[in-house]
Amino acid sequence: MDLNTSGIIGQSTTLAEVFKVLGKVAPTDSTVLVTGESGTGKELLVRALHANSKRADKPFVPINCGAIPKELLESELFGHEKGAFTHAIRSRPGRFELADGGTIFLDEIGEMDLSLQVKILRVLQEKEIERVGGTGSKKVDVRVVAATNRDLEREVAEGRFREDLYYRLNVIPLHLPPLRERGGDVLLLAEHFLEADCKKKERPPLTLSPDTRRILSAYSWPGNVRELENFMERLSILVDGDTVMPSDLPAKILDEVGDLAALPEPEPPLEVPLISSAPAEAAAPAGAPAASAPAAPGEFVWPTLAVLEARGMNLKDFLDTVEGRLIDEALTRAEGVKNQAAEYLGIKRTTLIEKLKKRGA
Repeated sequence: MDLNTSGIIGQSTTLAEVFKVLGKVAPTDSTVLVTGESGTGKELLVRALHANSKRADKPFVPINCGAIPKELLESELFGHEKGAFTHAIRSRPGRFELADGGTIFLDEIGEMDLSLQVKILRVLQEKEIERVGGTGSKKVDVRVVAATNRDLEREVAEGRFREDLYYRLNVIPLHLPPLRERGGDVLLLAEHFLEADCKKKERPPLTLSPDTRRILSAYSWPGNVRELENFMERLSILVDGDTVMPSDLPAKILDEVGDLAALPEPEPPLEVPLISSAPAEAAAPAGAPAASAPAAPGEFVWPTLAVLEARGMNLKDFLDTVEGRLIDEALTRAEGVKNQAAEYLGIKRTTLIEKLKKRGA
């Protein structure tokens, strides 16, 4: 099936696995539990899940269970009848009723109070809700998708989350990897956000110096995509020149990565940006190709002009970069034996030596 990924585009192996599961589970009504650290883009993934489901033309209703006081959360979820509590001057439907026929997204469900977890379990089992202050039940047809940044198995073991609810939610687990495990996607996202922020602020585009690229690739990004997105916006405001230099980066990042000379060269990816923590409809840059699922391992992905523009490269620079990476990989696989490396590349040994001389290798 062709996935509508709502602005999520990626190439890393870990994300390819996520998309593989997404493609299988989206057309079903199975309950899904999305896990991952804060800032990894869990809501975007859930929106993509809904967009590819049979309920795509029905409501998508999100609610952050950790952002609403527990004494109000029950009313938000299930609605209330007039006079159910102080200030309940009229009857009001809850999120489950609003999502009838569609998908309800219970974000940060690990923050939910135990007493309310029992009622969520009843909805999953009986497919019906009861408003606060109500005397009868109402059937609802909703697909429940939940997300958390907590380790729910540990929460269950420590008595803070109901075991029966955990197993009801965890029918299909989807884990979003942290940014530090997504390799070259860090620079893809960094350049995408920087370009978008510069356009928004009507300033000339900024580029990342080679050393800056190495530092950003080596940093752990504990706040994940959200942290990277906010940091790129800061750079678009504070950097005076046209290139972001290591001196423009905060001590927090420089201190963590350590000695610049010891940092490895980042691998330049051949795709367009990945998950944004912005709303799905704003995730892809204007004029960008339509979102598509990542290529399977070993499958060739055609680069686009956007790749060159995002890196400030011309065609020759780009082709030289690609050629250099393939030569380095062949030499590594051949353990430095040039005859063998040339054979892997399908060229003559003398041609390989000439190319290495041009690179000064």
